[in-house]
Amino acid sequence: MNSRTPLRFHVPRRRTTRTAVAVAIGALALGTLAPSAGAAPGAARPDTMQQRLNAMVSPAHAPGALAAVRDQAGHTRTYAAGVGNLATGAKTPRDGEVRIGSVTKTFTAVVVLQLAGEGRIRLDDPVDTYLPGLLRGRGVDGRHITVRQLLQHTSGLPDYEEDVTDDILQRHYLSPRGTLDIALRRVAVFAPGTSWEYSNTNYLVAGMIAEKVTGRPLAEEVDKRVIKRIGLRHTYLPAPAETTVRGPHPHGYHKDGPDGSLRDVTEIDPSAAWAAGAMVSTGSDLTRFFSELMKEGHLLSGPELEQMRTTVPTGAPGYDYGLGIMRTQLSCHKTVWWHNGSIPGYGTWSAATADGRAASVTVTVDPTGLADLQPAEDAVDAALCG
Repeated sequence: MNSRTPLRFHVPRRRTTRTAVAVAIGALALGTLAPSAGAAPGAARPDTMQQRLNAMVSPAHAPGALAAVRDQAGHTRTYAAGVGNLATGAKTPRDGEVRIGSVTKTFTAVVVLQLAGEGRIRLDDPVDTYLPGLLRGRGVDGRHITVRQLLQHTSGLPDYEEDVTDDILQRHYLSPRGTLDIALRRVAVFAPGTSWEYSNTNYLVAGMIAEKVTGRPLAEEVDKRVIKRIGLRHTYLPAPAETTVRGPHPHGYHKDGPDGSLRDVTEIDPSAAWAAGAMVSTGSDLTRFFSELMKEGHLLSGPELEQMRTTVPTGAPGYDYGLGIMRTQLSCHKTVWWHNGSIPGYGTWSAATADGRAASVTVTVDPTGLADLQPAEDAVDAALCG
């Protein structure tokens, strides 16, 4: 990836062709997949998830892969494959910390929905109720965009990702307001509420609303309301200008073109992604998070969880978006709630079914095409259908 290649810390946008969108935002439902039941301890043959991870990795494509699978009883198995550091040859650390890209949006949505449950935010209020005068631009007016439209990507706000690639890769700090100013140079995509298109700007603004309402940094609210509440141990929103990953982690890589070599992009400044895509977590933490999210009263009360799971079409048949979470059908016809995320160095897919089964898979290279999405998404499908 050269410095002008756009980042993808998100689900790809609707303006992709209909067939491509169906694959890019949710290939979980494609194909007939083998179940992922684990082999008994000491068995000679690795279980299905381990086999899938082993098949994903190669020195020239995806150096490493990690996964976690959580059953209905809350028991979690973690997996790792490949090389965690090409320079040293160290193995991929089991349950290592990774950048989770747009899976961050689900955390941000939980914070906003909790505030809604407390009566501090009303989902159908305009943005100007909380941030008066902030959203003004070319076809953009915060008096006509609601909080709900931010969370479900129906606001029409233009995305900013293509304009911040250099800053992220060159470790330049961008404040939320500075990033928003960059986004507002672009023209609104459509009138609020008239269509759907994925835009990281929506979650940038949602994070700013949460900070305004609480008077506290978003990182502190995520920590108090989500991380500590359900006992996550290796999940955090990086501090401003924090470029390293705190705990044991596999290095993240990017491939410059189909025939290019992999380069290490572990250390970046994800501040421009912020509430839309900057968080760090592990597979075991992500499966706990998605599993707990499905249980009424654990993270969200019944009414707020119902709001989160009220979806709108994305333009790809069978793939719908709620408030910070997506819905589709697995190959075994179960409904799955999920989000994926991509940021330089890492691609992550996390999902759960209504009964609390959850799975998460990460590859240590940011996906550069639709073919890169399929193996990890198939692995999540297999784990949840097994």
